[in-house]
Amino acid sequence: MATDKKILLITGGNTGLGLEAVKALVQSQVAYEIIIGCRTISKGEDAIAELKKQFPQTSSTLSTVQVDLESDELLEKAVAEISSKYGRLDILINNSGASFDYEILQGKMTMREGFNASWNVNVTGTHILTTLAVPLLLKSSDPRLIFIASGTATLTETEKSDNPASKRINSSPPAGWPKEVIGMQTTSYRSAKTGLNMLMREWRRILLNDGVKVWAVSPGFLATGLGGVGLEKLKQMGALDPAIGGHFLKDVVEGKRDHDEGKVIRRDMIQPW
Repeated sequence: MATDKKILLITGGNTGLGLEAVKALVQSQVAYEIIIGCRTISKGEDAIAELKKQFPQTSSTLSTVQVDLESDELLEKAVAEISSKYGRLDILINNSGASFDYEILQGKMTMREGFNASWNVNVTGTHILTTLAVPLLLKSSDPRLIFIASGTATLTETEKSDNPASKRINSSPPAGWPKEVIGMQTTSYRSAKTGLNMLMREWRRILLNDGVKVWAVSPGFLATGLGGVGLEKLKQMGALDPAIGGHFLKDVVEGKRDHDEGKVIRRDMIQPW
């Protein structure tokens, strides 16, 4: 289907940061063909129905496709569907991610299961989807590839404890074993997200001569369902409205951070490695 609209696939676009990014994009003066990737099609359809009610005047078009980062078969099917329908992809936002640290802590997953799941979803599945989607991105006149990073993943800032947020993730527990859990338990998640930073740099290297602009976007500490902590507790800890992250993503899509391409970016700075 030929279209002049920018064709954008965002994984996990039916909830949290992804949904807020879609909300920001449908309010743009730019017309998009927004494809919401989600594991359960009905959830994507429900999100689209609500978006159409909330933004009836949008010039953008919304659809959904099944994307499960733990299933190669479904990823291949999703990209084939986009290829058949549109023939290209202008923007890929790898937004889907997951944290399993609390499942490990609560005994719902073994340590190996939790770590493997974290890397499988946040890094391996994201890499496979990107690999499948690149041929479609190369057919765009302005291809953009975005990975969602985390402020917890910066190696440079692991020694910081000068504010409540850094204390929660960087403070050391008292001597002895087993260790008391203090602050937020994020070991598997932040390790995988640090790996994602390298994945972004690898894709930037691989696609440098193809004109694909690549970023990792670190949206900040947002009140989303990630990690199973609960929205109210997150807000008490200082988490921000995810709409802030959604508008940040829109700015990157629309060229406001092109001068920081190839970096991990925050709203107000480049995130240190």
